[in-house]
Amino acid sequence: MAGVTNLPFRLLVKEQGVGLVFTETLSARGIVHGSEKTFKMALGTPEERPLAAQLFGSDPDLLAQAAGILESRGVDLLDVNLGCPVSKFARSFAGAVLMREPEKVRKILTAIRRRIRIPLTVKMRSGWDAQSINAPEVARIAEQCGVDAISIHPRTRAQGYSGQADWRVTAEVVKAVRVPVFGNGDVTTPERARRLRDETGCAGIMIGRAAMGNPWIFSQVREYLETGHVTRAAIDPEARRSLMRRHLAALIAFMGEEGAAVRVMRKHLSWYTKGLPGGAQFRDAINRLDSRQCVEETIECFFERLRTGRGADLADPPDRDVAPLVNGEDFNEPACEDYAG
Repeated sequence: MAGVTNLPFRLLVKEQGVGLVFTETLSARGIVHGSEKTFKMALGTPEERPLAAQLFGSDPDLLAQAAGILESRGVDLLDVNLGCPVSKFARSFAGAVLMREPEKVRKILTAIRRRIRIPLTVKMRSGWDAQSINAPEVARIAEQCGVDAISIHPRTRAQGYSGQADWRVTAEVVKAVRVPVFGNGDVTTPERARRLRDETGCAGIMIGRAAMGNPWIFSQVREYLETGHVTRAAIDPEARRSLMRRHLAALIAFMGEEGAAVRVMRKHLSWYTKGLPGGAQFRDAINRLDSRQCVEETIECFFERLRTGRGADLADPPDRDVAPLVNGEDFNEPACEDYAG
């Protein structure tokens, strides 16, 4: 996921028993032209192996060249994005736009398959819109081109992330090909993961948005699929607080610039606290901070209020034995002067 599955996030979810992690979506053009930013997004470590690099683009030769470069740099698997619905991809005729051009997909996958020896996979959508559901057709083309597995998010590009994922399309793709098919879309609980597997016959489960702020979902799903129950259905506040701080520290170390890392971390902190008492006020405060110290103090204050049962009323000043982080009496005031105005 662009802007989410960087190295620190991948390492955190790997701790939860994930079998395969993917880089952020990488520009084929950026790889070929030697973009330092793009190569950093592809940076991996032994702890997260196997690592899949996901490429986007529309030029078969450029994609094949980028795939070869990534293979030479040690990625374990190459995934081609045929599913991203965002406008940025559409403008460059990449992502889900390619579902409208099956023969273009054939050229792309044929060129890449000729260039690399590592496993090749594709991630696709149901089709462009409700009138052009063609995932089974594109899946068959991908198989003919030599892909080793297929992932399907059964929404159309027109849907974006609205409505419901139509798992019936996933089942059709499973029947259309012999290679493994991984189901994706609306897998928000362990129970839904098993339903997806049972209803579609898919070989595996891919989880994306449901892991944002909830990396524990992977260990929960794995346990449920293996045993039929989940030992740790609810995540206690201390585990949540600890992971938030670890994530922040890892992101700062990875990015090398505190302010930039804090700004990226804001969305993760918002996801981690979604649904918790006082979470909306916490997110309002966090989104105006730019320093690690201020963010860590705000995290500590938030969880202290949860512990003492005051999480829903953040207008009260924090206890004096908690790091003071407010100017005056309102939690929503920024803790430091270096907040983003």
